[in-house]
Amino acid sequence: MTDPQNRPQQTSSDPADTPAQDADLLRALRRRARRAASRKTRQVGRISRTTMRYAVFMCGAGLVALFSLVFAWIAETALHWNRELTHATPWLGFVMLPFGLAALRWMTLRLAPQARGSGIPQVIAAVTLPPAGPAQSVLVSLRQAMWKVALTAGGLVAGASIGREGPSVQVGAAAMLAWGNWCHRHLRFRFGFHPNALIAAGAAGGLAAAFNTPLAGVVFAIEELGRGTAVRWDRLVLSGVLTAGFLSLALLGNNPYFNVRTPILALNEAWGPVLLCALVNGVLGGLFARALVRGVPGLLPARWRHWPSAHPVQVAFACGLVAAALGWMTGGATFGTGYEQAAGLINGHANAEAGTTLWFGVAKLVATVVSYFAGVPGGIFTPALAIGAGLGDNVAHLVSGMAEPRVLALVSMAAFLAAATQAPITASVIVMEMTRSQDLTLFLLAASLMASFVSRQFSPHPFYHHVGHAFRREALHLERKAAHAAP
Repeated sequence: MTDPQNRPQQTSSDPADTPAQDADLLRALRRRARRAASRKTRQVGRISRTTMRYAVFMCGAGLVALFSLVFAWIAETALHWNRELTHATPWLGFVMLPFGLAALRWMTLRLAPQARGSGIPQVIAAVTLPPAGPAQSVLVSLRQAMWKVALTAGGLVAGASIGREGPSVQVGAAAMLAWGNWCHRHLRFRFGFHPNALIAAGAAGGLAAAFNTPLAGVVFAIEELGRGTAVRWDRLVLSGVLTAGFLSLALLGNNPYFNVRTPILALNEAWGPVLLCALVNGVLGGLFARALVRGVPGLLPARWRHWPSAHPVQVAFACGLVAAALGWMTGGATFGTGYEQAAGLINGHANAEAGTTLWFGVAKLVATVVSYFAGVPGGIFTPALAIGAGLGDNVAHLVSGMAEPRVLALVSMAAFLAAATQAPITASVIVMEMTRSQDLTLFLLAASLMASFVSRQFSPHPFYHHVGHAFRREALHLERKAAHAAP
């Protein structure tokens, strides 16, 4: 047996060491917990900030859609009044158009000079100007946009050959920019919305809601407004555009802008006439864009070219007389947007039944040019579609033996719009989506690309961008003038 006294003694550490080690361990655990909580808080903050940015941006897109729908209702009411008045008293157009366009031109010059014309060039100019600067704010101000709604409606009541879709772009851009500025001033969050992103999303969202075409709004944002990577690839911008378009679909239903009652067949035998339509629309669309760019001075001898700028109201009165004469000769077919006539032609209605004549396309082209020359607010989008449908119907009468002549009216809508704007992808997608004619996408794309190429031989610079440069110079001039006048 082992002697208990000889057993090895158990060593024990200093009693003071154990509490010190426990305290160090506790402090380390607390530091680790604080770091983990801090990381979690930052992560939750990032998620909340991103979620709030998207929520605020989507609310703005929803406001743009509502603005566009209200604008659409106002425009339809104005067109209805014009139809009632001119059908009951056909000669009334000779009173309404000259005096109406002269009065609207006078009001535009004094109340909203940056609201004249389509509205798309103003937006293109705005995204190329210094962000949040006075020049940019002038082109897409909410005050100008509200006047644009009222003055465009007045032009439609008078019977001018204008559309509401281009103005919807400027109104949408102004509404979205005003919403973003309000959020910056009044909400506690600093969302960091770039002005160009707001303008692009509002403009494209306005177009998407106006035509009930969400995808076309995205293509428009990329092809026409996409000057920088922020506009082209920013998911926030594209989400806003789709929100405006899908909200319009939710409120109005999944109904196409043009209701094609019987599906149009895509037959291989149509390729020859389709390419002929592309050529015809390319030539006339290029001349149309060139005429709009040159304006009234471009039609006058050199010694008289200063007169239109010095007498804008008289020019508007003369343009109204020409538009009234064209409307009287076509039984009122050239008044307004041309929506009913285009819808009738792509549904294969007889000319009299559709409210058109055999030379409706050419007459609508001239009426749209003189309405634009008047200098009143109003777009060319829907009139260009109606012109194309009329020209396609003319080609269908020249080509015999086609099993589906309606395809030429539909393809020509995209071709003429592409030739006038030199935006072939937007033109083909917007016509495809507004008519739900996906089977004809290849025809639409081929005709739009060819027409755009032919148009470029007559008008080298895209119409919207060429006019946008003029608005940009004008806005910068006003900014410099205001800076010099400031004390």
